[in-house]
Amino acid sequence: MSNPEVSPDVELSIVIPVYNEELILESSVEELTANIAADPRLNTRSYELILSENGSSDNTVALAKSLQERFPRLRVLHSDEPNYGLAMRRGIMEARGEIVLCDEIDLCDTDFYARALEKIEGEGFDLVVGSKALDRSLDHRPAFRRMATRVLNGLFRIFLGFHGTDTHGLKAFRRQRLLEVIDRCVVDRDLFASEFVIRAERMNFRMTEIPVHIVEKRQPSIHLVRRVPNVLKNLGRLVWVIRVTNR
Repeated sequence: MSNPEVSPDVELSIVIPVYNEELILESSVEELTANIAADPRLNTRSYELILSENGSSDNTVALAKSLQERFPRLRVLHSDEPNYGLAMRRGIMEARGEIVLCDEIDLCDTDFYARALEKIEGEGFDLVVGSKALDRSLDHRPAFRRMATRVLNGLFRIFLGFHGTDTHGLKAFRRQRLLEVIDRCVVDRDLFASEFVIRAERMNFRMTEIPVHIVEKRQPSIHLVRRVPNVLKNLGRLVWVIRVTNR
């Protein structure tokens, strides 16, 4: 997998894994780019938008590639395997910006970008996590999904000593500084993003959480219940690797 140097023409890399998103892909890209252009905190920044597609069975790939003609800052990566974690990892590794912003296609929260950049550039943080579980956050997902987030992060605290409130979702970080964290991650799929945050904390990078306002545009592309076996398997692997083998 390539590991490009930071490009002087790209300050920010927005990385979004996509899987079977033909219904909202075009409108989401349009909204995201329009919101960046309208925000004085962001519209002077050079950026690239990386859609890291993974194993879609609908028209997502063709649609994403067609959008490149309208949006020259858009890059499309394609992988055959439906794997969120590998798609996220690949997007980060191929990013050319100094700062990476990890987002979701059903969120596209540009206000988070601006607030996270203030934390990184103004206050010197290495990693900023948009936490859905902070008191000031507004999480409009269904109750069972909000509960799943709290249960999972409770397991991270119990078994892995994690001190934060959330690991999955919006993130911003200095790419070069955090590459060593990426290199140490061993799981993929849903828990890659969580391992990344947990390892960054354990490696003593300067981290903070900020509240977010979550309003999803569609139901999850993969049903929550079907994700449970793989989540538990990867959680067990993480406990073994981090707690037992000390890697």
